[in-house]
Amino acid sequence: MRHDLPATPDDSPVDIVYLWVDGQDLGWRAKRRHAMRKLGADGSEAIAKFGNVEGRFRDNDELLYSLRALERFFPDHGHIYLVTDGQTPDWLKASDRMTLVDHRELIPEVSLPTFDSSNIESYIHRIPGLSERYFYFNDDVFFGAPVNLDDWFWPGGFYVTWSDDPEVSDDVLQTDATAPENACRLSNQWLAHKAATLPVSGIVAKPRRAMDPLYKSTFRTFAHSPRPMLKSLLWELEVEAVELFEGVRSTVFRIWDKPTIVSDFVLRWALAHGMARVKNYRHRYVSTGELDQGAELKLLAEQFGSLDFFCINDTTDDAHAEDPRLENVKASLRLMLFKPSEFERRLQAEVSVDACPTALA
Repeated sequence: MRHDLPATPDDSPVDIVYLWVDGQDLGWRAKRRHAMRKLGADGSEAIAKFGNVEGRFRDNDELLYSLRALERFFPDHGHIYLVTDGQTPDWLKASDRMTLVDHRELIPEVSLPTFDSSNIESYIHRIPGLSERYFYFNDDVFFGAPVNLDDWFWPGGFYVTWSDDPEVSDDVLQTDATAPENACRLSNQWLAHKAATLPVSGIVAKPRRAMDPLYKSTFRTFAHSPRPMLKSLLWELEVEAVELFEGVRSTVFRIWDKPTIVSDFVLRWALAHGMARVKNYRHRYVSTGELDQGAELKLLAEQFGSLDFFCINDTTDDAHAEDPRLENVKASLRLMLFKPSEFERRLQAEVSVDACPTALA
């Protein structure tokens, strides 16, 4: 049920929400295998491209370094919520600035387990105590320069940015398309057919929120970035776009025709209704499975400190856990973000510092 949400001053703390999974955990892997067996052949065929590869669930210490970047570049952040499937990083130190949130605290038991981050992220605005303004992170996204909140939020709204990928075709959803491509199509289709006529939800009746007459549909996808969000907007859209939320919440693994909505639809709806604006950020995207990985990581290191954010996306897919490309990523992060955060246990901090005595300042 939606609750009335009080207005939040623009100078109030901005919380952080991370999704995290340890794909090497044996108990979790057994649960994943069991879920695949239950799906059967028909269900397996519906899984989206790259929807069940190792790279989607692999932990390569990205969260550890993302927290280091957060502490370095946004020390005035609010509370951190780490959403997991009952897992805890072995290096994590208890802190009154962080709360672990189990899937079972947010998602109905009948819908668990789920291995689709698109499903999980559709619930995070329900975290008790979450601030009105917050950043949503996947653990492979990092701040890369000092954060000025005015660059991410404006009174009543937030900023979004496009990816550097080519435009998606204006077509029906494709079985062999990536999740961002199909999410783009789904969002534009919904806006074209329904957004202009749906009423705004809420306990108290409100005037219909009109679409911006200057809004033009675009088939560009959004960058992998920190997601500035407004909790009240998610509560509103959970009811306005009930069929989209119900669809993505029905998944066990990512399904090709039920793509992510929080990282696309919510942003596109906000653009269409004047609650989001497009902003160009200095950023880099590194795909770890590409042949030019080494060159991209080197360029990232050279630009570190001048980038608003960066993403190191694990696209090694089903590579072995000891694949040298994974160690290359970890070594690069270690050099850029060598200073331990307050969220690391002492043992991890000592190993990190000793391993990089000549790390860049």
